[in-house]
Amino acid sequence: MTTPLRSAPEQPSTPDTQPAPSMATSCHRRWRSTELLGHQQEIEIEHGQAIYRLRLTSLGKLILTK
Repeated sequence: MTTPLRSAPEQPSTPDTQPAPSMATSCHRRWRSTELLGHQQEIEIEHGQAIYRLRLTSLGKLILTK
């Protein structure tokens, strides 16, 4: 997996679509889990020499394992 992740396009702020305060001050990139997983229950993430697995459980929680 060598495709770089991309952040979501910026949305203009209007009174109806202003981001929550925590999002407005955050400088971190944010992805929805569905953007990473798509329709899959599990993906592999390469980090250095290790492969990690990000898995969606039947209860809707995420688990990251090495």
